[in-house]
Amino acid sequence: MGLNLENTVIVYNQDISGSKDFALSVSRAFFETGLTNKSVNIYDIDNMPTSVTFAIAIGGDGTLLKCARHYGNLDVPVFGFNMGRLGYLSQALPDELKYVTDKIKAKDFRIEERLMLKSNAGNIALNDMVIRKELNARTSVLNLFIDDKPICSYMADGLIISTPTGSTAYALSAGGPVISPDIDCFIIVPICPHTLNARPVIVNSNASITVTMCENTGYQVTADGQDTKPLNAEVRIEKYKNCAKLLLLNKDKSDFYRVLRQKLHWGKAPSKC
Repeated sequence: MGLNLENTVIVYNQDISGSKDFALSVSRAFFETGLTNKSVNIYDIDNMPTSVTFAIAIGGDGTLLKCARHYGNLDVPVFGFNMGRLGYLSQALPDELKYVTDKIKAKDFRIEERLMLKSNAGNIALNDMVIRKELNARTSVLNLFIDDKPICSYMADGLIISTPTGSTAYALSAGGPVISPDIDCFIIVPICPHTLNARPVIVNSNASITVTMCENTGYQVTADGQDTKPLNAEVRIEKYKNCAKLLLLNKDKSDFYRVLRQKLHWGKAPSKC
């Protein structure tokens, strides 16, 4: 899959200190290295344009998630510079700017398509959808149906419906499995279930997931921790028609399992006393 740099834009998170200044540095670097024939236009995260062929997100993973959802509708690949905390999805740090421009100029990258979710409440997600009460004062009874067939009832604080990309995010914290992003599936993970036998469920990405609530009001579904919609009696979640497109550099640290080890310290034995 090729990369069209003709209408490249840079999107920065104005809430992260230094992100606008670094966006200006990226803009100059793309022009000075000949990747673009002019300085790249920059926009804040709340004013992303649509006439775009490539987007660079500057901030944390939240910035990249918002960009990926926005540009997933437009078939536009996104690359992330991390200026936040963990930076699990964002590929590079600010001091790697030259390395990034060299890699893109050498066409030493790949563009991966990542599954997204949609809900009948009207939001879409790259990482996950979270269903829970608006006020988390007590547990809820949430009934799970797959392709309209009853599966189980959870007494829990909520449910996480995650993509493989989101399996290393909130779903992991709630006890879900790590799923390689090239597997076409979704993960359903209860949040703090009040039972000893509640377990995560993995379903095919073509499955239709329905969750009904024991009460008709006071619930919400949140996409990627950012876009919240109110719910009534039920929510239906399915695979979104479009995929998010992430530009990943061909370097060792972009390997999925290497990132697990580096960012989440996965698979490391305890140190000796």
